[in-house]
Amino acid sequence: MIITGVAGSGKSTVGRALAARLGWRFHDADDLHSPESVDRMRRNLPLDDTLRQPWLERVRGVIEQAIADRVNAVIACSALKAQYRETLARGLSGIRFVHLTGAPALLRERLALRSGHFAGTDLLDSQLAALEPPQQALTLDVSRPVDALVDAVVSDLRS
Repeated sequence: MIITGVAGSGKSTVGRALAARLGWRFHDADDLHSPESVDRMRRNLPLDDTLRQPWLERVRGVIEQAIADRVNAVIACSALKAQYRETLARGLSGIRFVHLTGAPALLRERLALRSGHFAGTDLLDSQLAALEPPQQALTLDVSRPVDALVDAVVSDLRS
């Protein structure tokens, strides 16, 4: 299961809570960015596709390892564009996407309150501009509480 969305949508928070509820592994794709990419984003410079591709390949490696280990996993990954999601899921069965979305004002508020993360409010506009919402995903509004979002994902999995 891949939890997608722009910065501030709660991918990591919802992903961790979902993994805990299901007893699955959790991986945060932010941990797989190169130091150069993290530095770039700290300076409020968005990544281009050339910089993003090696990161996506590392995230796909995590997915492939989970499949090889025969374990379920939740991965928090922005996966903003259709081509990024294709890189993550191409040729693999059982990959499901959950897309977290919210009003830009709410996302900005969340980012302003967040500390210690390299993606700040200045990156939000570029992420919203690049976003191609997935067509084949459970889409959830993040104005709802985390527990309600997790309940919705679990309910969708069971149906």
